[in-house]
Amino acid sequence: MSVPGILRRQPANRSLVSHCTHHHIAVFLLTFFSYSLLHASRKTFSNVKVSISSQWTPSYLNTTAVELQPYELWNSSHLFPNAEDATLFLGTLDTIFLFSYAVGLFVSGIVGDRLDLRWVLSFGMCSSALVEFVFGTLTEWLHFYNKWFYCCLWIVNGLLQSTGWPCVVAIMGNWFGKAGRGFVFGLWSACASVGNILGAFLASCVLQYGYEYAFLVTASVQFAGGIIVFFGLLISPKEVGLPELGEEQEGSAEEDANKPLISNNEEDEEDQNYSIQAPDTSNQPKAIGFFQACCLPGVLLYSLAYACLKLVNYSFFFWLPFYLSNNFGWKEAEADQLSIWYDVGGIIGGTIQGLISDMLQKRAPVLAISLLLAIGSLFGYSRSPNSKPINAFIMAITGFFIGGPSNMISSAISADLGRQDLVKGNSEALATVTGIVDGTGSIGAAVGQYLVSVIQDNLGWMWVFYFFILMTSSTILFISPLLVKEIRLLLRERRLRRRTG
Repeated sequence: MSVPGILRRQPANRSLVSHCTHHHIAVFLLTFFSYSLLHASRKTFSNVKVSISSQWTPSYLNTTAVELQPYELWNSSHLFPNAEDATLFLGTLDTIFLFSYAVGLFVSGIVGDRLDLRWVLSFGMCSSALVEFVFGTLTEWLHFYNKWFYCCLWIVNGLLQSTGWPCVVAIMGNWFGKAGRGFVFGLWSACASVGNILGAFLASCVLQYGYEYAFLVTASVQFAGGIIVFFGLLISPKEVGLPELGEEQEGSAEEDANKPLISNNEEDEEDQNYSIQAPDTSNQPKAIGFFQACCLPGVLLYSLAYACLKLVNYSFFFWLPFYLSNNFGWKEAEADQLSIWYDVGGIIGGTIQGLISDMLQKRAPVLAISLLLAIGSLFGYSRSPNSKPINAFIMAITGFFIGGPSNMISSAISADLGRQDLVKGNSEALATVTGIVDGTGSIGAAVGQYLVSVIQDNLGWMWVFYFFILMTSSTILFISPLLVKEIRLLLRERRLRRRTG
């Protein structure tokens, strides 16, 4: 009796190491830090909200401020009569950014599958850095303050930043096969959390000189990163004469290493060919259509689930430093540094959960268990005492169970969806699928940022956490059909092992 394919996957993890070259390491690091820099610039905005809010409101609300004359000159930058209106506008800017970011993701995925990924990525990084410099630094230096101008700049910034994620995931997908994908992408998807930590560190270092210098530093580093990406990043192995994924068939272990986790056929797993690309590489495959990508198994369900989960994850990203300052009265720089622990938890969570999903060869069960535990951690964090060590500990646990699954869906699962057997022979699907998943997630996140500001203003922070628990539960609901399917497959694999044992 032949051993089924689902039972012959253990050697696949060794093939990950045996096929790794210095080019793979360079691609891993360049894509990692390119997206880290994009996220660092976003984190800068969330870390300086208190300073911006103070700058945009009248000085007479601050009892410790020196009253300067003439009043019209020294208060020309005050766009709002009070801090509450300024906070609401900052939440509106978050929503505007995420909506434009979501629209851009749908477009960038399609563009990335049709143009050179390196050009698209480097253009997005450099042009976004210029927009951030104008938004946060140049307007402050020139003392030019206008709400509509800020809104327009943030719309453009969202569109430009959206070029990042589909491109880096597609490039990683070109270089790394299914062998250990959960672990590799779980570790690699920490780029967003590392970017948050980098952004918080850079902002806290220069915030004492003014929030405009926080924007200046992060924008400068991001622009330099875009130049390095343009001259140094390889988008596929064929650029250096290495075989592309699916071209090398060195025994059954390598065949299983390229076999996708997302399959449309549960019954016949012994004799199918799951090569990622067509053997005949002389014909360049056409890019997959948008609606065709939406109809791929699992794409819509994971997209809707990610919309709910990214709402929660990005709410922590945008509002956590403000929450710590507003709710506990901690200094802004201290709140920025403390918020890093959420990202630390997300890094560890994404890596460990990705490794476990590789061992199980299933993603949905790992996600479901983590999200169930996330509900408890959210409830616990909402009642965190006014103690920095305890707050940081519970925050890291919450990041582990919220940020970890978010990283998995946006990276490893998106790569699985874009490499499943229904699109074999078409390597130009990955950026489009990634754009759909992340774009839908960003729409949910955009709506969420506005709702967070409204709920907090009318009901308080406790109801914000109840809202997060509801959205996390909705994530579990959307992946439940995939969860049932994968549990059935696990039970079937267990029965087959008993027969062959």
